[in-house]
Amino acid sequence: MTDDSTGDATSNDSTGDPTSDDQATDSATTGSTSDDPTDESVDADVRERIESDPYCATLGIELRELGPGSATTALTLTDDLVNFHGTPHGGAIYSLADAAFAAASNSHGETAVALETNISYLSAVDVGTTVLATATETHLTRRTGEYEVVLTTEGDGERLATFRGRVYRP
Repeated sequence: MTDDSTGDATSNDSTGDPTSDDQATDSATTGSTSDDPTDESVDADVRERIESDPYCATLGIELRELGPGSATTALTLTDDLVNFHGTPHGGAIYSLADAAFAAASNSHGETAVALETNISYLSAVDVGTTVLATATETHLTRRTGEYEVVLTTEGDGERLATFRGRVYRP
């Protein structure tokens, strides 16, 4: 915007930062702009409900980060999570991705339930590895949302799988 009296560029916000409007738009499509994993823009009751998920507790899935439309969960793959081949079960990896998807899609404080999901496994992983699932909101309307979850190994960041999901917000 231009100040008509001087011709100088001005900002629409109180910070004087001409890029702040762009950041607000970006956060609506890419999740939180905060680097703080305890982003206060997610309601405390919503955070507590997500963190107290009994299924996640049973598997050992922990919530590492939560922001509006984004979440990161972590799981260390133990001997209890292997299949009959002795390798980590794909269902454990899927559950980790689904937990990040559920956290991100419910972070706005409105109930969101899965309509469809899919996962593509890209690489095998060993017992003892900690896997991170980072969910990002890619599209949000009043009634639906779409999310992508990237699963990587903690430390070297090797990509293990990609999960995509769509939710309905009743």
